Amino acid sequence: MRLSAKDSTDLAALIARIGAGDHSALSLFYDRTAPIIYGQLLSLLKRPEWAQEALQDCYIRVWRRSETYTPDKGEPLGWLLGIARYRALDVLAAKRSGAEMSDGEDELSDQVPDPAQSPEEGAIEHEGLQRLMRCLKSLSEEQSRSVLLAYYHGYSHRELSQTMKAPLGTVKAWVRRGLALLRACLQQ
Repeated sequence: MRLSAKDSTDLAALIARIGAGDHSALSLFYDRTAPIIYGQLLSLLKRPEWAQEALQDCYIRVWRRSETYTPDKGEPLGWLLGIARYRALDVLAAKRSGAEMSDGEDELSDQVPDPAQSPEEGAIEHEGLQRLMRCLKSLSEEQSRSVLLAYYHGYSHRELSQTMKAPLGTVKAWVRRGLALLRACLQQ
């Protein structure tokens, strides 16, 4: 969905207010964007309870990470959709790890396909997600975690350094090498 320039400007202003700690701005931002984001999450995750969990996490991330948004790098809705997509991948990874799956059941095998998506697109998306998950598992724990935190959660290198309790140069190397290995793995 594409927003008008005014709507996009209004959302950018709300994000700035959220960054300043304005709870009412978060509420307004949620009201204006949650239906769009929930629809995208439901499309990706196929399970309402997973989509609701991911939706809640998205807005927690907006509250905590709103200062990372810069209007010159893209529209507010695109930024939010990026957070949602990455959160959906996190949820899929967590659910697939066996925590909430029964006896190795593949949750994607019994899902109803999205009617707006062609079977070919669905297959390509599913295959791409599986390849990405497989490639992430091939990285070292530090590389995988640093890449996920940096690109899915929007952490800066400095924040990664603090979170992972490692020197800044080391964290930068983990991210750089992790991305190079992911790229090579995904191109195979």
